[in-house]
Amino acid sequence: MTYTKASEWGGGYTANITVADTGSTAWSAWTVTWTYPGDQKITSAWNATATQTGSKVTATNMSYNGSVAAGSSASFGVQGTWTANDASPTSFSVNGAACS
Repeated sequence: MTYTKASEWGGGYTANITVADTGSTAWSAWTVTWTYPGDQKITSAWNATATQTGSKVTATNMSYNGSVAAGSSASFGVQGTWTANDASPTSFSVNGAACS
């Protein structure tokens, strides 16, 4: 799992997220969750449907990128706003399992 800020400016950001299936079984769908440590608010996403409740974000695959073979990965991105703190998240879960 990687979370990389692609762009950041006063009050806004974009981030690219890559989720890798490091197991031996393919996924037919994926759901990624994380919690922002700052005050970020997602305004849009691409290659995923992202929702946010408080600081917790849930991103789910689109119809065209849910299947991920073992040893492969899927990527998506988010754009959002922030006011005082744009710190990157440090812990993630994929399909309910914690990852780093």
